[in-house]
Amino acid sequence: MSYTLEHIVAQLGGELRGQNRDVSRLAPLDLAGADEIAFVASAKFRRQMLDSAAGALIVTEALAAELPDRSLIVAADPYLYFARLATLFHPPKAPRAGIHPRAVVGEGCRIGESSEIAANATVGDNVVIGERCRIMPGVVVGDGCQIGDDVTLYPNVTVYHGCVIGDRVGVHSGSVIGGDGFGLAWDKDHWFKIPQTGRVVLEDDVEIGANTTVDRGALADTVIRKGAKIDNLVQIAHNVEIGEHTAIAGCVGIAGSTKIGARCTVGGAAMFVGHIEVADRTHIGGGTLVSKSIKEAGNYASSYPLQSMKDWLSNAVHVRHLDDFVKRVKQLERELETLKKSKEEPHE
Repeated sequence: MSYTLEHIVAQLGGELRGQNRDVSRLAPLDLAGADEIAFVASAKFRRQMLDSAAGALIVTEALAAELPDRSLIVAADPYLYFARLATLFHPPKAPRAGIHPRAVVGEGCRIGESSEIAANATVGDNVVIGERCRIMPGVVVGDGCQIGDDVTLYPNVTVYHGCVIGDRVGVHSGSVIGGDGFGLAWDKDHWFKIPQTGRVVLEDDVEIGANTTVDRGALADTVIRKGAKIDNLVQIAHNVEIGEHTAIAGCVGIAGSTKIGARCTVGGAAMFVGHIEVADRTHIGGGTLVSKSIKEAGNYASSYPLQSMKDWLSNAVHVRHLDDFVKRVKQLERELETLKKSKEEPHE
């Protein structure tokens, strides 16, 4: 499939400059050919831009002046424009309406006529599924779940009983929504399991990556707010709340009852202890341990810099003695203060 630049601009906006031409696909800046289109995210890619053989480029107004003889689409944010253009070239697959003969659907279900229940999917009793949904092979939807419109559950997703999924939600393969939270009480010589009676609620436009787990609440619900994006291999414990449009990268772990605000970003492998709150618009660096509440928005990180093993071992020796060093410094400060006062006192 190919599109003219005029067609693309008519669909997505922006300004066409130079020759109108057909482009068959998006390609990286350094690999694009004459029938392909690439984007330039910032001026730091100027050299690659000037050398690129792409038939067309998506650029900012500032960079367009350097390319007087090229076919261009001028956009305020070329990266965002690229994302929208990628969707134009690769639109989501439409559902194949109906229930496959090898699917299992329980009693009392209400399933939109335009939705697809694929082979080997299992839908429990009293489930509500809206319009234009794709419930793909191997998916299990438990009893009493409510699923909105335009939802895609990719192969082998499991949604436990009673969970709620809003409109335009995507959950990728292998993820588990609504498994039991890690609730245990110590009973003299063994653990007593606490029933997890809450739900998971995924609001509209949430996306959950592959092999991510979102535990149901112990009493209240675990809630992922509107527009939040969760990457692969993330663990979200019971009663966690993730704010609107927050993005969380892979391998993050979030302990129970933590509340992360709206429009936050969390780098890969960050860890959150339980029962803390993180302010809106907070940005957490990869590998950071968040051990207490963050009440002011900003950028936070606690990763230890990479270094050679030899240097790490040398520094680790000193780290072990930090408490002693602090005590010695305080003692020296007291002695200096005493000495300072003795010099300031008048002499007879």
